[in-house]
Amino acid sequence: MDVESYFKISYGLYLVTTQSGNQKGGYVANTLFQVTANPPQFAISCNKDNYTTDLIKKSGVFAFSVLSEKASLSLVSNFGYKSGRDFDKFTGVNYFTGKTGCPIVTDSSVAWFECKVTSSYEVGTHVIFIGEVIDNGSIEEKVKSLTYTYYREVLKGYSPKNAPTYIEKQNVETLFSEQKKALDVWQCQLCHYEYEEEKGDPISGIDPGTLFIDLPDDWLCPICGAGKLLFEKE
Repeated sequence: MDVESYFKISYGLYLVTTQSGNQKGGYVANTLFQVTANPPQFAISCNKDNYTTDLIKKSGVFAFSVLSEKASLSLVSNFGYKSGRDFDKFTGVNYFTGKTGCPIVTDSSVAWFECKVTSSYEVGTHVIFIGEVIDNGSIEEKVKSLTYTYYREVLKGYSPKNAPTYIEKQNVETLFSEQKKALDVWQCQLCHYEYEEEKGDPISGIDPGTLFIDLPDDWLCPICGAGKLLFEKE
């Protein structure tokens, strides 16, 4: 399999949310796109194991916020790598309730859309929901949207296991093995973020050339918030 070719496909990063009764759900998505113009409709692909998927099935509605390049990595971590079954992802997050009852997150976002499900399709491990836009708005017009390319190449993040674009760890390692030979690279075992000693961690203010062993004991993975003990040397 040519792994590199998969990374040539362009994606955005979005925060999909919904509510059924008193239960809120949300997750970070990159498989989301507009499928019709009149009426405007969007498609999202949700893993069947996701807590949010069941809530969308029950409520028949969903919303999504277009994430910013300046998005809080703690927000991405909470919505992307934790389950709403045992963690309240909305604590401390700014959001408002839309016309359909969906919680619409405004933090780290440049725009938002609210949709009513018109159809759904089961495709293997995922469910594709198609929703007609009920309402939408802008938040930060001068800030760039966060793309998966930026997330992967600049922030060094990877798709979580339930994402439609997830690629097996060993395939990614094979792709970058030649690039890693001269580097000391430590990989997060939760999200696969790679700490390269040569580059440091500019997000957390760690200078290039800082050895992993010299990182502060309280240093955390800038993508998912994992501690140093969850890193392994590549």
